[in-house]
Amino acid sequence: MIQMIEHRGPDDTGTYVDGPVGLGHTRLSIIDLADGRQPMEAEDGSLCIVFNGEIFNYIELREELVKKGHRFRTRSDTEVILHLFEEMGEECVTRLNGQWAFAIWNRRTQRLFLSRDRMGVRPLFYTYAGGALVFASEIKALFAYPGVRRALDLPALDQIFTFWHTIPPRTAFEGVFELPPGYNATVAGGTLSARPYWELRYKETDGAAAPDDDQAQREQLLHLLKDATRIRLRADVPVGAYLSGGLDSTVITALAKQLAPHRLKTFSVRFEDAEFDEGDFQKAAVGYLGTEHQDLHCSARQIGEVFPDVIWHTEKPVLRTAPAPLYLLSKLVRNHGYKVVLTGEGADELLGGYDIFKELKIRRFCAAHPESPSRPLLLRRLYPYLKELGSQPAGFLNAFFQAGPNEVGEPFFSHLPRWRVTGMLKNFFTKDVQAEIAGGQACAELEQQMPAGYSGWEGFRRAEYLEARYLMPGYILSSQGDRVAMAHSVEARFPFLDHRVVEFAAALPPAAKMKGLQEKYLLKQSVQGLVPPAVSERHKQPYRAPEARSFFPKGQPLDYVADLLTSEQLRQDGIFEPAAVQSLMKKACEGRIIGIRDNMAVVGIISTALLMRRFLTNFSLDQQGGRDLKDGYHGKFAAIRH
Repeated sequence: MIQMIEHRGPDDTGTYVDGPVGLGHTRLSIIDLADGRQPMEAEDGSLCIVFNGEIFNYIELREELVKKGHRFRTRSDTEVILHLFEEMGEECVTRLNGQWAFAIWNRRTQRLFLSRDRMGVRPLFYTYAGGALVFASEIKALFAYPGVRRALDLPALDQIFTFWHTIPPRTAFEGVFELPPGYNATVAGGTLSARPYWELRYKETDGAAAPDDDQAQREQLLHLLKDATRIRLRADVPVGAYLSGGLDSTVITALAKQLAPHRLKTFSVRFEDAEFDEGDFQKAAVGYLGTEHQDLHCSARQIGEVFPDVIWHTEKPVLRTAPAPLYLLSKLVRNHGYKVVLTGEGADELLGGYDIFKELKIRRFCAAHPESPSRPLLLRRLYPYLKELGSQPAGFLNAFFQAGPNEVGEPFFSHLPRWRVTGMLKNFFTKDVQAEIAGGQACAELEQQMPAGYSGWEGFRRAEYLEARYLMPGYILSSQGDRVAMAHSVEARFPFLDHRVVEFAAALPPAAKMKGLQEKYLLKQSVQGLVPPAVSERHKQPYRAPEARSFFPKGQPLDYVADLLTSEQLRQDGIFEPAAVQSLMKKACEGRIIGIRDNMAVVGIISTALLMRRFLTNFSLDQQGGRDLKDGYHGKFAAIRH
């Protein structure tokens, strides 16, 4: 099991066994390089911990604990958790500021305590086998345990091809679960009991406008971001930063530059294709901030070539190729001797940055003014980087965005257009799979998880919640975050996801975040002068990467793609309809795939086929990253179902 996740911590390994419990750890040494080894026992041997992540306020917590009589043997944040658990028990997590997944074995009570950080930065998976509870930071480690069954979960596939992610505790594999963000769990007698210790909450208000000159809000946001960045620079190794050319990463880089004791090293991705490249904005940010910069030039073909390795690490199908360049970027970071980078993720979800929030406001206007001649003009203002969408006639746009009065009361009104587009991909499923997932269970399962009071939240806040609580940990922080960074032993840190920043943002009125259709209004006001105008005034452009053409260079499929998508292989897998996939491949080879749906279909079909090959039919205990994908298949659909 340790070997399967060695990439998460190549610096050291350790094991601990006590009666019914075995703990293993593979370490990425960042704080207290010499003495922070794990598993780590309490001084009297009553507790033992394995811990993945960082506690950023460990210095302050240690000082408090020393005053209370606790004696420390190391300078590590790991030992701080142990002593805090001695002091507070399971409530200790409420004092932690960090990103974590950890397990503490209590010899006295014979109970195992598990915890995952509030926003879901660090993963924690578990399953049962032969009467044992087995847990790990990645699913592949669970599959190394004897008797753990490997099977695709069709309801999970339904969710991914609707929302882009699964709904915790469900994962892509049957019988394998993830502890949701902000949850603790206790295990006694082999039975796991999970419960939330923190929840993302929004106030039930009318969304009244915030005053334009609210200096106090601007100062408080900037103060919180500065402190969140300051404590995330704590490390006994150099800390770098991702600098994409967007506002969020530039803000974090600017703050880190003020606080770092050395010239800051920054990293970014460049694309050959101008449609995706943000190089001019990156140059503007680097020139303004004076960082030591290194960029990665990424081609479409490179994306296709590394994609099998990416899916090995995401451990789920993905619908976009965006994780692949970030996988290559983390390799560049590691090759330059860095283990830690700061990134800007979280600002869009928490402070009104996504176009889906603009879309919501325009659709609500259109629903309230069905005869307004401005309807198509407003809808065309959305997604200017998707040229084929803006050129559509008014009738198509109205139907596409479902901008009618009957939809406004829907609990997921903000996200229905996105989910409908993604849901069209399920037309590529075989009739058997479509029959098995029929009935709209994906949305029903999500609706059951909505918190008390959700129906009373203002629509903007509902949209924020869906992005921050589900898409962010389920896709952004996993497939584009932890998984592709830790694939090369790089730890990403997220100042915008400091829980103090999150709670402050959740209490803001929507108008403070998006004024009219101006995204991240308060953030932009708060950081004036910190970032160059070329960055702060640019139109929001989401991070994207070349998609279908990455797998079909010069009109021919890459070898592994051709192997995965033969009609015979597709029939054996039993997930996708061979004729439909063959027709899609023909379009890709002819360069006729330009729309959102077909691009996502290509990526989703290939990633699902790769997942089945790597984890179901050809899984082996010596598998590490990229392996030959031409080994023969031996599994059939019946073998991966019930």
